[in-house]
Amino acid sequence: MQIGTMETIEVLGTVAFAISGSFAAMQRRLDPFGVLIIAFVTSIGGGTVRDMLLGDTPVAWMRDVNYCLLILATSVATIFFKTHIKKFKITLFLFDSLGLGLFTMLGIQKGINFGLSPGICIALGTITGCFGGVIRDTLLNTIPLIFRKEIYATACILGGSLYFGLKHYKLGDDMANIAVIAFIFVLRIVVVKYRLTLPKFGY
Repeated sequence: MQIGTMETIEVLGTVAFAISGSFAAMQRRLDPFGVLIIAFVTSIGGGTVRDMLLGDTPVAWMRDVNYCLLILATSVATIFFKTHIKKFKITLFLFDSLGLGLFTMLGIQKGINFGLSPGICIALGTITGCFGGVIRDTLLNTIPLIFRKEIYATACILGGSLYFGLKHYKLGDDMANIAVIAFIFVLRIVVVKYRLTLPKFGY
C-alpha cells in the first residue's frame, strides 16, 4: 500500500472520529474543553493502543503534531456547525461507522507493514477501529458498543477477513481498501437499520 494512501486514510479516519467524539460529548452537554478531550481520545485512542502493542513509540500523534491540530480544528468546526445539525444521534452514528471502517483498514495495513500474520493484522485493525470508541464511551459513563450485543467489533473482523480474501484473489491494494471500508460502513448501517444483533448471554 502506498504511503500517500495510508496518510489519506489516517486523516479521514481522524476527522471522522473527531466529529463522532465531538457529537457524543455535545449530546452529554459537555463544555468546549470536554468536547475537545472526548474528540481527542476518540481519534487517537485506538491507534495509541495499537502502537504500544507493536512497540512503535513514540506513538503516531506524538511524532506528528499536525494530527492534534487536525482534531482541534475539526472539533471547533463541529461545535460551530452544531446549530445547523438537528439529528445528533444519526450524525454521530454515521461518522462513527465511517471512522470504524477507515481505522480498521489502517490497523490492518500497519500489521502488514510489521510482517505479522493475517489473524494478528485483523486483531490490530479491530483494536485501532474500536478502542477510541471504548475510551470515549467509558469517559461518558456509557457501556461501550463493543461490549454490547450490537455488531461493532464483529464488523471489523468481517471486514479484515474480506480484505485478505480479496488480496488472495489479487485485487489491487486501493480497490481492496475501498471495498473493506465501504463494507464495514454499509454493514453498520444495515445491522442498525434492521436491528440485527449478536446473541446476548447472561442472567
